[in-house]
Amino acid sequence: MTCWGSPVPVNDLTSLLSVALLARVGPARDRLRDALVQAGATVVLEDDPNSLQPDALRDADVGTVLIALEPAIEDALERLDPVLASPRLTLIFDEAELAARREGWEAQRWARHLAAKLHGHHDVLPPGSEQDGLLQPEPGLPVTPAELHADAPLEFHVREAFDAASDVPADGLYQPPEGYSEPMSLEEALAAMQVPAAAPQINVPPPVPTAPAIPAVPAAPLGDHSSWSLVDEDTAVVAAVPPPPPPSVPAVPSDFDIERLSLVELEPEGSPSDAAPGAVLVLAGIGGPDALRRLLAALPAGLAVPILVYMRLDGGRYGNLVTQMKRVSALPVLLAESDQPVLAGNAYILSDDVGVAVHNRGLHFSADAQGIRVDALPPAHSGVVVLSGGDAALVDEVLGLAVAGAWVAGQTGEGCYDPLAASAVIAAGMAAGDPKQLAQAIEERWGVSE
Repeated sequence: MTCWGSPVPVNDLTSLLSVALLARVGPARDRLRDALVQAGATVVLEDDPNSLQPDALRDADVGTVLIALEPAIEDALERLDPVLASPRLTLIFDEAELAARREGWEAQRWARHLAAKLHGHHDVLPPGSEQDGLLQPEPGLPVTPAELHADAPLEFHVREAFDAASDVPADGLYQPPEGYSEPMSLEEALAAMQVPAAAPQINVPPPVPTAPAIPAVPAAPLGDHSSWSLVDEDTAVVAAVPPPPPPSVPAVPSDFDIERLSLVELEPEGSPSDAAPGAVLVLAGIGGPDALRRLLAALPAGLAVPILVYMRLDGGRYGNLVTQMKRVSALPVLLAESDQPVLAGNAYILSDDVGVAVHNRGLHFSADAQGIRVDALPPAHSGVVVLSGGDAALVDEVLGLAVAGAWVAGQTGEGCYDPLAASAVIAAGMAAGDPKQLAQAIEERWGVSE
């Protein structure tokens, strides 16, 4: 994924199209030059950052600087930082290794995003893919078929179905079971229930059965009514069987010491660590570094909650992202490492194999091949901010965390070049704002540590 980044853009469209290309000689530089020409930009300056002097870049009077990032130019970027930090410049970063092997459809896609950035619009679709209107999710349940046809007359359809029933072909493979007959009408069913006239019969006395011998029961005294009972006429008298004695209960020893009883601890004892109980997770993507720079630049030092940044990079150069974000952030920007506590007042860049887990009531980084899992954040103490290019596949997990009590917000306004995930979050009723407004909302919610 391409890395984009800039301070708050204040230059107009004409100056944006005036570009300085900083890259070492090679395929990456050639591919980036072709993409700039395809985007309608004018390459005013093209040079190797290792040999370029700050005054030459300042005198070029460009509005945009496109930089091909690689480890060989990191020292040069530090040397050029006084010029690159100018608020009138828009910075665009790309991985040199990715740019060198980007071709075909992927190269065309990157060029369209570059053109959208330079021209200040959101159209990144290929030619012929224009839509009549932008589909936006709307709140509420969809209309059901019953509601659509609530007032439609059904009598006509019922009659038509009744008239066509005889013309429906029967299934030739179906064989009715033996003894099957058509259902009877009500009149036939009533006639079948009539009892036919009984034929005259000769009264023959039934044989008298011989009663079995009943064992003699000893007579109880007249005053003893415990043996009285109601007996059916045809039921033999059975002698009452005494109930079995109740089971014996072991006696409690008299020397049982109840003063030695105590409550068992539900959780093991242990003092909580300095790790924060929750964090604010920032999801970004294409166009994300630009929004991420503006968000981190607006957050105050000593923020009482840690910031976790997740932005997938194809090249995995998360160290470069840490270096770039350090230049604008008042918070310390660190690369997250497993088995380390998550401390308030820091901003952490998450790589693809680092997640979070709660240990001893505090948040810690953990090794996780799946990366960050949104549902691992404690909802009562956490939040999620979805910036431009956030992963749309995580929207359901983000909204689930919001239902559990977390604070969730999405980016709006200019600079949101990929609003799919952010718009879905906002359409669900979550908070919305540009990066600076979202930073103010974070500060108001969590505060600043003294």
